[in-house]
Amino acid sequence: MSTQKTIRQQAGTVEENALRLDTEKAEQIIDALNTDLADAYVLYHQLHKHHWNVEGAEFLDIHVFLQEVYEDVEDAADELAERLQALGGVPHASMTTLAENATVEPEDEDVYDIRTSLENDLEMMGDMIESYRQHIELADGLGDYATSEMLREQLETLEEHTHHIEHYLEDDSLVLESATN
Repeated sequence: MSTQKTIRQQAGTVEENALRLDTEKAEQIIDALNTDLADAYVLYHQLHKHHWNVEGAEFLDIHVFLQEVYEDVEDAADELAERLQALGGVPHASMTTLAENATVEPEDEDVYDIRTSLENDLEMMGDMIESYRQHIELADGLGDYATSEMLREQLETLEEHTHHIEHYLEDDSLVLESATN
């Protein structure tokens, strides 16, 4: 690790941006995007946990599905970080800062049955959907249509994954419960 430190921009600051969005407006959007970024990483880690721990008759399908979802969440997080940097901000990056700024609550370290795990994912994703909608409205209201469009695309993907989880949680299944008579 280098002993020389040159700070180019302090965390929590907002510089002028080449996108010509007023700094005061950019600050509000950067705060919103950093919240979305923190939430995305909490969701990413929870989905990854469930991907590792899923078992049972539907293991492979759910295992593959969860990988697709956490990869989409990771891509969205990258997009959020790059956008807020373009707006003159500094993306949250440390695990401590991400955890402190997330508005969603992760489940604990225990391993749960897949139904409970997916219900927890569904709850977190629902909270994020509500936050995205608020942040889209904020960006639109401040005239940052590119950010609102990016968030709309991410919202659409998140809603699609949420809908699929909802299907996994339905009672209809090809797997029969064993008779205990």
